[in-house]
Amino acid sequence: MKTTTAVGAAAALIIGFGAWYWLGNTAVESPAPLTADYKNATYIIEGQPVQLVDGRAETAAAPGSASTVATQYFGNEAVGDLNGDGLRDIAFLLTQDPGGTGTFFFVVAAIKTADGYQGTSAVLLGDRIAPQTTEIREGTLIVNYAERRPDDPMTAPPSVGVSKYLKLDVATMQFGEVVQNFEGEADASKGGYCTADQRKADVCTQDYSPVCATVNIQCIKAPCNPIQQTFSNSCNACKNSLVSSYLVGECK
Repeated sequence: MKTTTAVGAAAALIIGFGAWYWLGNTAVESPAPLTADYKNATYIIEGQPVQLVDGRAETAAAPGSASTVATQYFGNEAVGDLNGDGLRDIAFLLTQDPGGTGTFFFVVAAIKTADGYQGTSAVLLGDRIAPQTTEIREGTLIVNYAERRPDDPMTAPPSVGVSKYLKLDVATMQFGEVVQNFEGEADASKGGYCTADQRKADVCTQDYSPVCATVNIQCIKAPCNPIQQTFSNSCNACKNSLVSSYLVGECK
């Protein structure tokens, strides 16, 4: 089943270090109801409200269809203030299994209010990606993960690092993506994502130039957060197919 995400408002807003454009649906959904537990909140996924119960939901694939779409809490939580009210909101990943071979990953947030949590619209990350870390930094939601190259088969492990920067529009409870320009890109001397050449290396040198790598674990049951592991150098780290990125220096 192919999942698509419609791009919202056509105008791009220029803010800070890049362009901010809306993700999700052009139609503004009614606000999701409040709940005391964010794993029981309602989130808008592909324009449809999905009510979680203990982190799970099953909805009909189509009106009158016997097939169902399973939505489940995955993890990779981040806690911080997304709307500037001083309260601690929670962002995390959801997966959706439409019954075929795909497993689609979304990021959502539960916005804390005095009366409970309100769910946001979801942002599609991709099919069978490799989640890494999620963080909230100065009101911006940052999701790091690896995906496949456009010409890679789905059997290939995700190897292309992606960092998605999102800002919340409180009025619509939808996220807009902040697109970084080249000046905002990471300093390669401090680390980076594994390249195709590093993946293909037959032999690595024995010099000790340690790196702290993000290792995606083989997931059996969510949450499946990646782990940090020290390797002797970046070559040895990237020969591991589960490693997607690394920072220079030993893991703390």
